[in-house]
Amino acid sequence: MTDVSAFRALTVAVLLGGRSSEREVSLRSGKGVLGALERLGLRAIGVDPGPDLVSQLTEVGADVVFNVLHGGPGENGAVQGILDNAGIPYAGSGVLASALAMNKEQTKRVLRAVGLPTPDWLVFKAGDDPDKAAQQVATTLGLPAVVKPVDQGSSVGVAIVDTRDALAQHLASTLETYARALVEKFVDGREVTVGLLGFGSTLRALPVLELVPRNRFYDYEAKYTKGMTELLCPAPIGEEATRRCQEVALAVHQAIGCHGWSRVDMHLDSAGQVWVHEINSIPGMTETSDVPAEAAAAGMTYDELVAEILCSALPRMAAARPEEPLPAM
Repeated sequence: MTDVSAFRALTVAVLLGGRSSEREVSLRSGKGVLGALERLGLRAIGVDPGPDLVSQLTEVGADVVFNVLHGGPGENGAVQGILDNAGIPYAGSGVLASALAMNKEQTKRVLRAVGLPTPDWLVFKAGDDPDKAAQQVATTLGLPAVVKPVDQGSSVGVAIVDTRDALAQHLASTLETYARALVEKFVDGREVTVGLLGFGSTLRALPVLELVPRNRFYDYEAKYTKGMTELLCPAPIGEEATRRCQEVALAVHQAIGCHGWSRVDMHLDSAGQVWVHEINSIPGMTETSDVPAEAAAAGMTYDELVAEILCSALPRMAAARPEEPLPAM
């Protein structure tokens, strides 16, 4: 078990809920994390952020934050910036990595720049002609294609479209709702995901998990409805493919600059090529989420996983209180 003695006399505020489209998932993640922290013998309080988060945290006497807000300001760097400005230490990734990871277009630009494999893509904005955009996609990327909002998580708004008409219709609705849409070349293969855990010398890839959803792909319903997806972990993909997936996931985590934990979503095609779609800087911690399942396959309990994520706050705590040496992990 990771040593959490540095937190014994502190109050850990768990940020949960929020106002993004992933609020309900965040509430479930937060409930799980709060239970684990309490079982670890720590004082933990749930905080659902309002307009004045710093006042809320001050009111409950928060010394450190465990953020499980999914999507929106909680995951895109905004909340991280507020915490940095207020001098409140927190677990997980900082402002820049959070902002990059939440923006699928910028994530893919970074991956392409450092030579990591990601499917070709196009981005469209509000005001673009959906029919012309659909024609460009069909000519450049081919069909089927994957349409997704640029800055949403949990597969919110994601669709695989097979025809030009369907693509134009989905682009129109996506641009109307989210203002920007990313269209990605479809990869026919196995859906896999890899969690990353730790920092510094403890950073490592968790076992590869293969997702076998009942739906066409691992959409919102498949992610958060029990029985809708079979989770195979360790993934039955062979040693070489497993090694490659873990190496690529680790490289993505480092290229984006994530800290403490993350999850990289990929496809493995029939030729054995790994294709990275995105990285999630605050993965789900619900009873159906991927990272807890991967941690379990690595021999970790849910509580041990939470303890290690919490300890990613130690460097920020040390920076905030240099006169109080903290124990090594």
